[in-house]
Amino acid sequence: MQKIRVVIAKPGLDGHDRGAKVIARALRDAGMEVIYTGLRQTPEQIVGAALQEDADVIGLSILSGAHMHICPRVMDLLKEKALDDVLVVIGGIIPDVDIPKLQAIGVRGIFLPGSPMQEIIDFINANVRPRAEAI
Repeated sequence: MQKIRVVIAKPGLDGHDRGAKVIARALRDAGMEVIYTGLRQTPEQIVGAALQEDADVIGLSILSGAHMHICPRVMDLLKEKALDDVLVVIGGIIPDVDIPKLQAIGVRGIFLPGSPMQEIIDFINANVRPRAEAI
């Protein structure tokens, strides 16, 4: 069975990536293959990495409040590249009022500070697209 491939990205100008690194390690420890793109990624860079890495999941870590600007662009780019089956999850400071808006554009998992790591791991395992097995 192939490992779930996860691209973890820190979009925008937010320079705090400790949480993203903690999540990346937890997902790796859970048996997933994790690609961390680093700080200050544009939506174009994030979707490009997902395409290049054949990602099953994109995890966005956003603390800057720019989620309502960044997430719609990421989702549009995924559709343009025919990657709309990639599971998109977001973690960070997300006001309650924005959660339904993010879900409406296709963000499947939204995790606020303090979310248990196991909850994130279980969500990804339960919601990732099935992979075609290599012949």
